Amino acid sequence: MASGLKPKKRMSLKWKWAIGTGVGALFIFGLFSFFLFKNVTDSLYSEELRNVEATVNQVHDRLQNEEVVDYKTTNTFRPNLNQQTANKNNQGGFNDSLLANLTRRDFVVTVYNLKKDAVFSNEETTIPVKLSNQRSITKQRYQNQNIIVGQSPILNKNKKLIGYVSVVDRLTDYDSNYQRLIWLFGLTSILIFMIISIFGYSLASYLLKPMKSINETMHQLEEDPQTDSRVPKLRTNDELSDLAQEFNEMIDRMQRYIDQQRQFVEDVSHELRTPVAVVEGHLKMLERWGKDDPKVLEESIEASLEETKRMKSLVSEMLDLTRADQIEINYSNEKTNVVRLVDQVFNDFKMIHPEFNFVMDDDITGEPIVHIYRNHLEQVLVILLDNAVKYSKKRKEIHISTANTKQSVEIAIQDFGEGISEENLKQVFNRFYRIDKARSRDQGGNGLGLSIAKKLIEEYHGNISLESSIGSGSIFRIELPVIQSDTSEDDNY
Repeated sequence: MASGLKPKKRMSLKWKWAIGTGVGALFIFGLFSFFLFKNVTDSLYSEELRNVEATVNQVHDRLQNEEVVDYKTTNTFRPNLNQQTANKNNQGGFNDSLLANLTRRDFVVTVYNLKKDAVFSNEETTIPVKLSNQRSITKQRYQNQNIIVGQSPILNKNKKLIGYVSVVDRLTDYDSNYQRLIWLFGLTSILIFMIISIFGYSLASYLLKPMKSINETMHQLEEDPQTDSRVPKLRTNDELSDLAQEFNEMIDRMQRYIDQQRQFVEDVSHELRTPVAVVEGHLKMLERWGKDDPKVLEESIEASLEETKRMKSLVSEMLDLTRADQIEINYSNEKTNVVRLVDQVFNDFKMIHPEFNFVMDDDITGEPIVHIYRNHLEQVLVILLDNAVKYSKKRKEIHISTANTKQSVEIAIQDFGEGISEENLKQVFNRFYRIDKARSRDQGGNGLGLSIAKKLIEEYHGNISLESSIGSGSIFRIELPVIQSDTSEDDNY
């Protein structure tokens, strides 16, 4: 990190998950609470409206038998006269709901005479009421508080106006219930947020536990690219277990590449050291005294050219190995007719090496098509046949056999030369490996041919193997998967 730069604040993924799930649950509960809260408060408000209207109706019905409304007629609303007057007039008093509304702390019931003077009120109040000959129930604001005001003219049975009644609901109970609901939903929301967040954090901790192992392995890999540490095998059988497996495989591939790169550099350095030293030696010799000696001059130039040719061949083969790593990118759709290509290579070698007896044993049925670039398969066959020719000194006979099944094609190249010991069998496909380095140098080659052949075949998901014994010769076998069996001319021959 550059000096002077403050590190950015970091939040753990577990906390992000916990807060995210908590906020999500809170949002869903908030929507649910909003509609529930609105429905409950609307029901409570509607109940208050109905109570106000019912009280207005009850007072009106109670006084509609009177001729006038005055202090005397409204005595029936006073609790200490209620039962006596009811028995005297045999009118049954007023019902329990009216008594309940008159005694409610938030209800102010007032009866007025025709002069709009209050002749009865269950509570003294300063709330102004506009009386009119039209019944109304309205919501108003009084001293920063919502109230419901219901008023109605009182008509007797003859439809004559005898007074007025007003009912003021200060909504005390409603406001109390309203606040109680707010607290209830608020506390419930906080509780739900905490519970869901704790659950989300615990779940995230459990699910992301493998990430800790991956992170630790990454740190160990950063400290030592060749570390043997790997992510432990997970039993979760989910995306994280797949990630851990892919991560381990990536480490294995990376370390193989590092090993190959190191080995490659070492091998190339070793192989180039000798020809460079030879060329340098001849040039120094020429510089000192060889320019005046035609024989020495000719010998030095010839040797330098030979070593330069060998270095050129080495560079070319190294480029072949590099290109083999790009097969999936550049040759992913290539197809080849095996029968035609093997026949061509067979005839070419018969013409190039007339001193050899080349025998073809063709057991292929049909014309199978394999997924491989034609030039690459030809290159592999040329490498193996050149190798067979090079090491067949006594019995100059080489057999080529082909066979196929529904799934694969096999090509075998057999020579009857010197053979390879069991000790060397496992190393012949290694880069720059030569069984007899002195003889191989005389015969040409850099020990990369079989490495190139193996690399090419395996990049196309095939297999190459070797069977050999000292004095009996060797058999190289190539196996490639068949993608179709075709008798048409539509192929990359």
